[in-house]
Amino acid sequence: MLIGQTRGVRVLCEVAAQGSFSAAARTLGMTQSAVSQHVAALERETGLALVDRGTRPLELTEAGAILVRHGRAVLAQLDGAEQALGALAGRRAGRLRLGSFPTALTTFVPQAVRRLRASAPDLLLTVVDDHMQGLVPRLASGELDLAVVYQSLAQPDDTLDRMPTQPLFDDPYRALLPAGHRLTRRTRPIPLADLADEVWIGGRPGSSWFRILLQACRAAGFEPRTLLTTDDHRAVQAFVAAGLGVGVVPGLAASFPSPGVVVRDLAPGAPARRIGVARPPGDPVPPPVTSMTRILREITRERSAPAARPRP
Repeated sequence: MLIGQTRGVRVLCEVAAQGSFSAAARTLGMTQSAVSQHVAALERETGLALVDRGTRPLELTEAGAILVRHGRAVLAQLDGAEQALGALAGRRAGRLRLGSFPTALTTFVPQAVRRLRASAPDLLLTVVDDHMQGLVPRLASGELDLAVVYQSLAQPDDTLDRMPTQPLFDDPYRALLPAGHRLTRRTRPIPLADLADEVWIGGRPGSSWFRILLQACRAAGFEPRTLLTTDDHRAVQAFVAAGLGVGVVPGLAASFPSPGVVVRDLAPGAPARRIGVARPPGDPVPPPVTSMTRILREITRERSAPAARPRP
């Protein structure tokens, strides 16, 4: 039914990613009318509505979500085949689509990217910023060739475990306290339960990093009272610096404390995440994936544990 509609499926996937016809048109270098026509042609072909045009941002119907999910996987496979054939024919350099979560992008990933570009200047390299809840599906669908990922040490991710993954290092969570807070005078690590009565800053219930923290808090016998729900660690630090509460964030997110924020270690039993690098299942492994995996392992080995978790 959808043979010959590859272009239309690609357009629909971009509409889903951008949330509007106009934004998708800008990204694709098309007119808004052309984007609308492609989607309408798909709807005629399938006999089903694919988008709910009355919502802002635009939302997919159930049929549209199914087509986008399968379409992304098909397009990724076709794109991979095109790249492999081009490389085989000597017409195209290799390609690497690397995904990463934000705190890795602001710490060790840039150095790894620089090292890879120096060793392979002709490589077509793109880096995608996404949270864990987006990275894993992108890996599974073939949209990414490699991703820097993490999972809870206490409760590993079954979905991630089905992908070839190499561990890089463990990232214990750390406490963010306002300057002058009573606990800043304590020299020993802080038990998580000692923060039970505080107002907490940061974390969305659906966020992977915050779910790890919630599990630890519940194991310690309390539910954090959260004033600000956000995944923006800069906002977390700003609220903590203003004295509005405390934060507990992954160690990487505490690498660069803002003025007015004091970083303290947590006592044993606190949450931690294991950071690694994952690729989609299957062989052979493309050379750029092997190279970047090796470089990430080198970079993170060079970063000693104290360097990954600097003292304030």
